Amino acid sequence: MARRKRVHYAEPVCLEIEALDPEGLGIAQVAGRAARVLGALPGEKVLARHRRRRRGVDFFTCEALESAPAPVRGEPDCEAFGRCGGCVLQHLPVPDQLFLREQEVRARFTDAGLSPQRWLAPLRSPARGYRYKARLGVRSVVKKERVLVGFREFGTGWVTDTLECTILHPAVGTRMPALSDLVGSLDAARRIPQIEVAAGDDQVALVFRHLDPLSAADRARLAGFARETGLLLYLQGGGTESITPLFDEQPAELHYDLPAEGIRMHFRPAQFTQVNPAMNRAMISQALRELAPRPGDHVLDLFCGIGNFSLPLARHCARVTGVEGSVELVEQARRNAARNDIGNAFFEAADLYAAGGGLSLDAWRCDRLLLDPPRSGAAELVARIGELSPRRIVYVSCNPVTLVRDAAVLAENGYAPEAAGIMDMFPHTAHVEAMAVFTRAD
Repeated sequence: MARRKRVHYAEPVCLEIEALDPEGLGIAQVAGRAARVLGALPGEKVLARHRRRRRGVDFFTCEALESAPAPVRGEPDCEAFGRCGGCVLQHLPVPDQLFLREQEVRARFTDAGLSPQRWLAPLRSPARGYRYKARLGVRSVVKKERVLVGFREFGTGWVTDTLECTILHPAVGTRMPALSDLVGSLDAARRIPQIEVAAGDDQVALVFRHLDPLSAADRARLAGFARETGLLLYLQGGGTESITPLFDEQPAELHYDLPAEGIRMHFRPAQFTQVNPAMNRAMISQALRELAPRPGDHVLDLFCGIGNFSLPLARHCARVTGVEGSVELVEQARRNAARNDIGNAFFEAADLYAAGGGLSLDAWRCDRLLLDPPRSGAAELVARIGELSPRRIVYVSCNPVTLVRDAAVLAENGYAPEAAGIMDMFPHTAHVEAMAVFTRAD
């Protein structure tokens, strides 16, 4: 079969938008092929400029509206919208974003033949300044004669030229030009590929990845920026284990509080924490309500990380066992338990993706179970969860595709979906976080 000739659209083309895809892009047809358009909404005719082609799909960006905008179209909150890949839905009001996410989750459950008995009300988030964790790209651009710092542009490896990022913690989002100027002033400007952002409740850290050792002059420039802004600066010359504070007197850890449970969680800048602290607190509260642990229960928390769910759960049951693949995170969870005087939470490292789900049946039998896997889900693990005998399961998901796939496996093993709902962890993006509750049929 002859390969279809690649078409490049040098000039903008007029497209009619039919719907939105799961990534928040407008769906259209051009020359008999699928097209995705950033910044377009269903019912609109748009002038769109071709950006790239991937796996038989053409990707465009919206240049202008040919006809009246969709009734739900709002005004983007950021001057970089349409270029920056950090947000794709700022032109859609937040209630409509929530509706889009909820409809996707409902449709996936329906397509799998599953019907939760009830739908949880969406958990809502602040729409600005919510992002406390991020990885910013850094690129020296000769034509602009300066260094750019920001999220990657949609569909490219370029860094977005950003004056302000409204979704980032304000201590960083309002300083994008200052960060660009700082890196541009360094001798090692071309050898710094990224800056990692990590914020706690009262301090904000920036981790500068550098490919070559920094000169004394560069360290002095970074130190001046830290003193001027109050930001904590860390250097990373290799893997995450190489991260060190710029100043010896800087703390090695940040923290966030969970006031409802009287818990303070400590973490290192590169360790995984939820990006949205307001949503994290709401998510924990909902998980506690839905799991409903009793005073005599043993609760198992799989993919427990630094103890984000484990320690709040420990306030309400006899024992919590947290299991995590990373030895570093397990050690951090143990330290967090000790600092909060929680003596009934125990943590261990295990490969939860090992053959058969890596289950330790004797030690992990439980009354209630919470799992919060990565995007790939936990297919092999959920196939054997019945052997642990939990009466109730709360599944926290960052990918509705693998959530529903795993829900079908749980249903085959006697666990019916009782409830499900979405959480607005990433406003203005198409990213969907959800929570589902399962109960044993007997």
